[in-house]
Amino acid sequence: MCMMVSPENILLAGSLLLLTSILAGKTSSRFGVPTLILFLIVGILAGSEGIGNIYFDDPNIAQFVGITALNFILFSGGLDTNWETIRPVVWRGISLSTIGVFITALAVGLFVHFFFNFTLLEGLLLGAIVSATDAAAVFSILRSRGVKLKGKVGSVLEFESGSNDPMAYFLTVSLTGIIATGHFDGLNFIFHFFKEFMIGAAMGYAMGRLSHWLINNIKLDSDGLYPVLVLGLAMFTYSATHVIGGNGFLAIYLSALILGNRDFIHKRSLVKFYDGQAWLMQIVLFLTLGLFVYPSEIVPVMGAGLLISAFLIFVARPAGVFTALAFSSASIRSKLFISWVGLRGGVPIVFATYPLIAGLGEGRLIFNLVFFIAISSVILQGTTLPLMAKWLRVTEPPAEVSDDAAPGTAYVADEMKEMLIAAGSKAIGKRIVDLHFPPSVHILSIKRNGQYIQPTGSDKLLEGDHLMVLSGSDEDMEEFADILDIK
Repeated sequence: MCMMVSPENILLAGSLLLLTSILAGKTSSRFGVPTLILFLIVGILAGSEGIGNIYFDDPNIAQFVGITALNFILFSGGLDTNWETIRPVVWRGISLSTIGVFITALAVGLFVHFFFNFTLLEGLLLGAIVSATDAAAVFSILRSRGVKLKGKVGSVLEFESGSNDPMAYFLTVSLTGIIATGHFDGLNFIFHFFKEFMIGAAMGYAMGRLSHWLINNIKLDSDGLYPVLVLGLAMFTYSATHVIGGNGFLAIYLSALILGNRDFIHKRSLVKFYDGQAWLMQIVLFLTLGLFVYPSEIVPVMGAGLLISAFLIFVARPAGVFTALAFSSASIRSKLFISWVGLRGGVPIVFATYPLIAGLGEGRLIFNLVFFIAISSVILQGTTLPLMAKWLRVTEPPAEVSDDAAPGTAYVADEMKEMLIAAGSKAIGKRIVDLHFPPSVHILSIKRNGQYIQPTGSDKLLEGDHLMVLSGSDEDMEEFADILDIK
């Protein structure tokens, strides 16, 4: 029986899909199955060829949902990235995100062209679509399995997986346009490459600085409006950059990276809020892609898909990584692990909608191949990530947790003090957000004129304030005291 289309039924179906995905993901983590695969399977089962019988066959809507979701995921990733951690490896990350992506796309393109019935441009287009790794897929698996990477390996992967979408997007859109028009101008191609990335970088930097200033100075009447403000700024960054000819993915990631490494009002709550939003967008993304695919069309391409996927995993990705890191001091083991962590998730599937919407002759075939390649990549590489990390000795032992610690409990400190803002302190009259305290320091409360205040970043410290402070270490507490000019 077909369900009538109404707001209530749409909300019912959507909520059931979300809840089913979350419960399935919770169960899957116990068996080492990547959570994102379960989200995708739920979407497939709910689709027109599944038990849900929900008909969905609009690539424009699928692309819109995908691009929107990727913006949230990239913004959350940039917001949560520590610049001090990635700064020593930033050039490695940039090299992997550009040279590595290009070499991977070129290798796959040539392989598909010579061994399958694809033209050179169609092969390169397929290679470009699957050239980028999926940040969501990589880190959801590493975190869920408790894998802590040694040295700079984790920082390289974090930066690369969050910053290589712009290059893959540029190659995908450019090659789609070339095939659709049948015209290629090498100088114009190079010009557009530099134009997109320069505008994207400039807009990302400018919007990151502007967002930081605006959040700290706008003084909104309701705290609940700050997530809305940040959302508006993020979406404006992507869309405005795209409209003026820049790379929107680069802009939104860079703006979030700049914003996230500065102090701003409600920072902790906003970072957590957008982490939750990113998870929601990941679920929505994979559900939508699962609804959009037809399993009956995937089966005929499984043989070719397996060969291309194997070439991508064992040849193309390592070639891209070792070329991009040829002049770095990274060890062979680190390079091998970075090669193995080249998971393809939702990003390539979203990019595969571009040739489909452009009406290319092989558009549907490319989409189906990319879908299968992404699934096989997440299943094979995702399930073996912890084992590969152990074999290559790139992990650190897990942190010791006391026996009486409840699961999921985070301990931040054994240092708590009450501090007085005395006369002459240089902190008097300054907002908390402008004092740049160490990250582990939390002001739990302010006692002022006999009353207790729960502080926010916009509150100013006054003479006579008594602060109840929690800190992660003696060193951070001493630094905090120095900032307040407390002897």
